[in-house]
Amino acid sequence: MNFYKILSLLFFCGILTYNTNAQNFGDGTMSGVSTSQVGGDDLAGFHKAGLLVGAFANKSISELLSFQMEMTYIQKGSGNPKMNDADHPNYSKEYISSSYIEIPLLLQYHQSNILKIEGGLLSAYLIDGYYNDLNGKLPIHSVNPFIKYDFGLLLGIDYKFSDKLSLNTRLSNSIIPIGTEDYNHPNTYNASKKGKYNSVLSFALHYNF
Repeated sequence: MNFYKILSLLFFCGILTYNTNAQNFGDGTMSGVSTSQVGGDDLAGFHKAGLLVGAFANKSISELLSFQMEMTYIQKGSGNPKMNDADHPNYSKEYISSSYIEIPLLLQYHQSNILKIEGGLLSAYLIDGYYNDLNGKLPIHSVNPFIKYDFGLLLGIDYKFSDKLSLNTRLSNSIIPIGTEDYNHPNTYNASKKGKYNSVLSFALHYNF
């Protein structure tokens, strides 16, 4: 992610924060880590660690419900812990690195004063995506191996430590394939392979203004 993309994200977050304050919404920032895998790439396990940063705005619907909109930068993909193990069948299997600007839309249920259960939808725009092997980033393909958008479902829990700070744990999964070959060459996949999908488990600290 280059400097201009980071600057654009921070600018948007600033506008979001200003607008929500002006409209008397709740708002804040978040930072944390993501652990992810890609279903359908023959590599199992949440072995890819990444960065998660962004901003959010929320609005109470009732005493028990609230709506939250977020904009985040998140790193996804898959890792191959057996990359250097020649005795393992996936020792040379390439793994995936990707980064997105993501917009989750959440409905939050206030279980208590300190605990919220949330669920919703996400849409994301691909900033960068590529395969890696033993020697690092693979040469650029003639056709981008990833589609530009990711759409998914998410579930999470938010635990409040104080009026300002909470810990958010969340699981999300794509609902459409993320690879172009899944659309351009569907016959290359047998019945047990339906394409590749992002799965992400994230942990983030939310700071409420």
